[in-house]
Amino acid sequence: MNQKILFRWIKVFILLYCGIGIAFYYLYEKILFLPKSLSENYQYHFRSTFTEKNIRYDEQTNFNIVQFSSNDSIAKGIVLYFHGNKENINHYAQYAENFTKHGYEIWMPDYPSYGKSTGVLTEKIMYEEAWQVYQLARTKYKPEQIIIYGKSLGTGIAAELASIRDCKRLILETPYKNIPSLFHQYLWMYPVNRMIRFKIPTNEFLRKVVAPITVFHGTDDKTIPYKNAQQLNGVLKGIDEFITIEKGEHNNLNAFPLFRNKLDSLLQL
Repeated sequence: MNQKILFRWIKVFILLYCGIGIAFYYLYEKILFLPKSLSENYQYHFRSTFTEKNIRYDEQTNFNIVQFSSNDSIAKGIVLYFHGNKENINHYAQYAENFTKHGYEIWMPDYPSYGKSTGVLTEKIMYEEAWQVYQLARTKYKPEQIIIYGKSLGTGIAAELASIRDCKRLILETPYKNIPSLFHQYLWMYPVNRMIRFKIPTNEFLRKVVAPITVFHGTDDKTIPYKNAQQLNGVLKGIDEFITIEKGEHNNLNAFPLFRNKLDSLLQL
């Protein structure tokens, strides 16, 4: 290969490298967050009994929470449920019965730009929203009655909250080590950690969690690979559990008897 051809291929490689890197830098949030907003007048329709609560944070930011009632006349506790990166509460309400049938209320907040929640989505505001929801829950329940639950994207938010506030238990469904590590597996040739502003270091938060932790993850998860979640084993305490769902994917763990039975047993404690 003569020098002109070699130089031409090097030039093409550099252009592709820079082009992909620039595109990722400006578009990664479109990949990470897939919200579906709703008007403030939108009417939810769920099978379970529910109410809505709004927390006005500032002039542009409103945290909307759907509060599903316990099936028991007197709730034995509450589950604060921080959902994944898709759509809004409409997409996750189907899981409310997992908790209400055991006598728990379950509160599902939408992140800013999701559902009826408004404002600019930042990592800091997601943590702040979780804290606000916890503070509201504490007006009704003691820490030993509060379970913090995170699914997918929400596992990092749940872990951060449990690292600074007492609770009965932290449950994580399909968690990740941190956000940069997810992108790094596909873009290992880029300094991903410096390119994105969302970090959500779940592994660092878990080091500070005093409450028992239960982790669920499927071996066939293509969204958050099992091996990424396995890296959390190094920061779990002796009383914590990492439960592997064989053949489990990212969005179907609820279909597996092992997941349902274990979750039921935790909620009966």
